[in-house]
Amino acid sequence: MPINTIYRDSLCEWVDVEAPTEDDLKFLHERYEINHLLLEDTLDPNHLPKYEEDGNVKFFLLRESTELERKNLNTISDISTKIGIFLINSTIITVHRMKTKSIVHTKKYLASTEGETTLEKIALMIALLIMKSFDDESVSLMETMDNIENEIFLKNTNHTNQIRRLYKLKRKSGLNSRVLTISTDAIDKFKLLNLQDSEVVDLKDKHKDVVADFDHLNIQITNLISMFLALSDQKANQVMKVLAIYSVYFLPITFIAGVYGMNFDHMPELHHKNGYFFTLGLMAVVVICTFIYARRKQW
Repeated sequence: MPINTIYRDSLCEWVDVEAPTEDDLKFLHERYEINHLLLEDTLDPNHLPKYEEDGNVKFFLLRESTELERKNLNTISDISTKIGIFLINSTIITVHRMKTKSIVHTKKYLASTEGETTLEKIALMIALLIMKSFDDESVSLMETMDNIENEIFLKNTNHTNQIRRLYKLKRKSGLNSRVLTISTDAIDKFKLLNLQDSEVVDLKDKHKDVVADFDHLNIQITNLISMFLALSDQKANQVMKVLAIYSVYFLPITFIAGVYGMNFDHMPELHHKNGYFFTLGLMAVVVICTFIYARRKQW
């Protein structure tokens, strides 16, 4: 996509670059004298959030949560996309590889409001919307976790599918927490910009709130997994208990049947007129005694 100037007034200019090519980065280097290493950071899909200064260039590399569903959740690029923000004199340049809500909403806001703004204000708006993207993601993951919890405790559903969903949920939450934790330093560097203290504090508070939300979510997911495994063990124990009870009843009568099933020549009971009925009666007595004993023991 070509380099676009999406906002301009007497105070600042906003240049946006989506899905930059090598030629785009070369133009930015020549036109705005941005260090090649900083520009290369915007191409690395797994680069961590950071803040750097190089001469009169202030560079924020932030990551925004995305709604894309990835089959594998191994790296931070599977749950987020990066946004590079360059502040150079009166120009702000944003570089990103895909369309993001923070850029789109900031552009719409500036187009719908009258009056002028500063590049620091634009950077702050983008950062706040990035924090909102993670807040929305935490709410979505919490709702998913509540649905799984209801299925586990209130419905009889496929346990194999549930444990897979819980694992995926844990991976997504953990990766989001990692991104937010590493973003702390970059968020703190907004105090270096020409912003009011209250605006910087508001951004930091939103960052802390989202971090706390994901910390809580991680704990809840871990507890839910533990309860799920405990419930699965309990169900397995119930099955084993039923099988054990049946074995308690059948073991003694099987022993009796085995004794009289031995083919010895001298077994007086085998030739008794009522031997068969006596043996059945003995088996019945054993079963009744076992039942009474199990009831008293509350098995």
